[in-house]
Amino acid sequence: MRAHITGAIACILATFTVTNGFAAKAPVLHNVVNDVIGPQSSGYRPSCKVESGRSTLRMSTHVAATNDKALSTFCFDIYTKTANAATIFFPLWTVLFTAIAIKRPSTFDFFTTEHFTAALSALMLSMGITLTPADIVAVVSEPSSILMQFSLCYGMMPILAMVLGKAFGLDAGLLAGIVLVGSMNGGQASNLCTYIAKGNVALSVLMTTATTVGAILMTPFLCKTILGAVVPIDAKGIAVSTCQVVLAPVAVGMTLNKFFPNVVKMMLPFAPVVGVVSTCLLVASAVAQVVDLILNAGMGLQVSVLLLHLVGGIVGYWLPKVAGFGEVKSRTMAIETSTKSSGFGFLLAKLHFGDYAARVPSAVSIVWLALTVSLLSVFWRYMPVREAE
Repeated sequence: MRAHITGAIACILATFTVTNGFAAKAPVLHNVVNDVIGPQSSGYRPSCKVESGRSTLRMSTHVAATNDKALSTFCFDIYTKTANAATIFFPLWTVLFTAIAIKRPSTFDFFTTEHFTAALSALMLSMGITLTPADIVAVVSEPSSILMQFSLCYGMMPILAMVLGKAFGLDAGLLAGIVLVGSMNGGQASNLCTYIAKGNVALSVLMTTATTVGAILMTPFLCKTILGAVVPIDAKGIAVSTCQVVLAPVAVGMTLNKFFPNVVKMMLPFAPVVGVVSTCLLVASAVAQVVDLILNAGMGLQVSVLLLHLVGGIVGYWLPKVAGFGEVKSRTMAIETSTKSSGFGFLLAKLHFGDYAARVPSAVSIVWLALTVSLLSVFWRYMPVREAE
């Protein structure tokens, strides 16, 4: 009776091993059976031994663990490929969410100011966890490139925004809003777009970091200086909000990366998805809140905002070229200059600008920004780089 029971256990173990994809490992299966029923010889009767049973249990546990690990790896590979595809096609999701927001604004009523702020902070945190103090120090090693792009971001773009706003006859609120967009720091999407455009991604990250930190002083200074007489502005509030939404999350991210690298390593694969989802919700929420004003503002606002990003990108390319920078660096600066943190601009306009219409250009900018920068990136992707940098 014992022999039959032991033989049955051996068959069950063999079947378990085969059905879990390990049939090809004949020696392993052979050892498992031998541990249970012992070596076959003339007149030998299978017998059950305690130690052999423990060995079998350990082997079965190992097989199950190996199988679970293989399944986990497979699922993670699928997730990674899906996340990469979602990230590459983020402009498409932006347009889709914008269309939903225009058609049914109430869909995004749940996304309150608190959620808006949290989503922006999540974007900044996702950038912060990729940085180390060494990256900040590296900014010093590229002073000419950083200073050129910084001047384009906080010099040329605000002036261009003012010129376009006046040229298209925007009223005071809309004029303030488009100048605010021009005065914002570089957006995080620039790093991905720089990669697509065959630019210098590491330099792009440094430039985004420099303009993001610089926004603490430059954005409130420019808004107060250029727009102080146009619409009521709380410059101090802008500075405080910038510290809360930009500086604090970036600092937390860098701290995590410094002292808890293993935690950051687990977080990094999910950063692209968080970025895409956050961006889509930010776009949709911003558009939904001012959809009537967007539709009633006319083509003047749409064209002026489009030109701000398009002309900004073109000038951001040619000025560095004229100044002697190479092709790769010029592409990088162009993408950085054209890309603005319009979602953050919308939040600042909502919290610290006295004119309700000032938030409309930022909402419009989010859409045109995604399309313009994507087109520039794809265009440069198929333009060969004729120099080695």
